[in-house]
Amino acid sequence: MSEAHELGLRERKRQETRRAIQVAVLRLVRQRGLDKVTVEDVSRMVNVSPRTFFNYFPSKSAAFIGEAPGIPSDADIEAFVHAGGGTESLVSQLMGLLESNLRRTEADRELYQLRLEVMRENSYLFGIYMATMRDFEQDLERILIRRFLVDRPELASDRQGLENRARLYALVATATIRHGWLRWANSDGTIPLSQHVRSSFDEMYEMTRRSD
Repeated sequence: MSEAHELGLRERKRQETRRAIQVAVLRLVRQRGLDKVTVEDVSRMVNVSPRTFFNYFPSKSAAFIGEAPGIPSDADIEAFVHAGGGTESLVSQLMGLLESNLRRTEADRELYQLRLEVMRENSYLFGIYMATMRDFEQDLERILIRRFLVDRPELASDRQGLENRARLYALVATATIRHGWLRWANSDGTIPLSQHVRSSFDEMYEMTRRSD
């Protein structure tokens, strides 16, 4: 067996264990509530040690949340920051920046729907998840500030205005992504998540154009 093949198998096993832990947490939380689920309970269900659990997640809450929306690679960020206006709108370019990570989520519809069901039944758990979205929004804000300064360097003279502008775009982007997620989770699954989110961005862009 080649070293590359062995590394591939090892990574696939890691991904399977990571997913199994998340599924176990979600099923146990749905049955008992987060406060009545322990790391030991989850470990027994997945047939791993608590030590192995902590190799994947720092807490049961982190396992419950799973992968929150992430920011793409440094190369993708740099391309977005320096993309310029051109013929493509900033909204469309922002969607392009986020699209690759959305494809990662659409590959596991079952896990996402299970998490959504649990959050719908418990507003406290939904609040935990939304706290991670705030981290995502702050990352987007920093990226957007860089983009705005490249496009319009004069904005640097009004730091508060610059930050408010970036925050507005980040909040709208997050809400639009969530809209696409909900459409995807409540659909029959024939259309991928990234396409649902793209449609939500397109609709939002058309609404802003009509209101001009």
